[in-house]
Amino acid sequence: GENGVNGKAIRVGTRRSQLARIQTDSVVMMLRGLYPDLHFEIVAMSTTGDKILDTALSKIGEKSLFTKELETALERNEVDLVVHSLKDLPTSLPPGFTIGAVCKRENPLDAVVFHPKNCGKTLSLLPEKSVIGTSSLRRAAQLKKKFPHLEFRDIRGNLNTRLKKLDEKEDFSAIILAAAGLRRMGWENRIGQLLGPEDCLYAVGQGALAVEVRAKDQEILNMVSALHDADTVLCCIAERAFMKRLEGGCSVPVAVNSLLKDGQLYLTGAVYSLDGSDSLKETMQTGVSYALQSEDGPNDDVQHVGITAKNVSGQAQEAAENLGVELASLLLSKGAKHILSVARQLNDA
Repeated sequence: GENGVNGKAIRVGTRRSQLARIQTDSVVMMLRGLYPDLHFEIVAMSTTGDKILDTALSKIGEKSLFTKELETALERNEVDLVVHSLKDLPTSLPPGFTIGAVCKRENPLDAVVFHPKNCGKTLSLLPEKSVIGTSSLRRAAQLKKKFPHLEFRDIRGNLNTRLKKLDEKEDFSAIILAAAGLRRMGWENRIGQLLGPEDCLYAVGQGALAVEVRAKDQEILNMVSALHDADTVLCCIAERAFMKRLEGGCSVPVAVNSLLKDGQLYLTGAVYSLDGSDSLKETMQTGVSYALQSEDGPNDDVQHVGITAKNVSGQAQEAAENLGVELASLLLSKGAKHILSVARQLNDA
C-alpha cells in the first residue's frame, strides 16, 4: 500500500505510561526508517496493571497484567501490532498471537537509585535497617541474602511515581529499578549503582522490547521481523524456555543472566525462597553458530516460547530453547520445585 498496508495506516498499540510511550516511539522510529513509505499511528490505552496501584504485582496473580487490554485490541483488529517490555509477556501467549520482533536489548541489569541524601553511597554502605523499595520478589530475595542489614518494602507505580515517592518522602533510602527503563527515560544520571550478576541476576527478558502481532497476519509479521536482533532473540528464547519449564511467573523469584560470546550461549539461572535463604543456581552453555537456512513451507512459522524469528537460524533457536529447558530441568532435579512452591504459598498467604 501507498501509506500503510493496503493504503491504511498501521496502528501501533501501547500502554499510556511515559516509558511505554518512549519505548513504542523508538520502535515506530525504527519501522519508519525501514519503511519510509508506510504510515504509522500510535494508539495508547490503559491496562489493568496501570489501574491497580495499591496491590503488590506478585499478589494480583494475573500474568497478563500489562498486556491483556492490548491483546484484546489486537484480536479485534483495532491495532496491528503492540509494543511491550518483553519481561511483561508471559512465556505462553494466548492462541493466535506471536512475538514478531525482539529488538536489540538495552542493558538488562538492575540499578539502584538512591535518595538524594544517600548520594554517592552503595547498598553495602547504607546504615543498618535502611529501607529499600522494590516491587519485585526476585530482587528482594537476592538482595536480602546479600545485604542482610537492609529492609525491603514494596513500592508500586510507574517510574515517574516511584522516583517521586523516593525523592519527596523519607520512606525509602533507595529503590531498585531496571537500568533499561531509566536509560530510555533519559535518567541515567540517577543510577547510583549497577547490580552485576554477583549481586543480582535479572528478570527473564529484562531490557528487551517485544513486538506482538497476530500470528496469521503475514504482512505485519514480515514487516516487523526486520527488527529482530539475533543475539537478543537467542538469549531471550533461552531465558523464556528456562522460566516456562520452571513454571515461574511474577509470584516466584526466578532470575537469569545470559551471554552470547564466540558462538557460545551461556545461561545462568536461579530460583530463590522469598527471603533468599534457600536458593539454587547453575550455569550451562551451548553452541548457537548455525547458518540461516532458507526453509520454505510451514517451518517458517515455528514459534519458540512465543517468538517467531524467521530471520534467525532455526537450529540456533532450537539450541537456545533446549539450553533453557535443560538448565531448568537440572534445577528441578536438585529441588527447585520445592523452593518455588513454598515461595508461591508464602506469597499467596
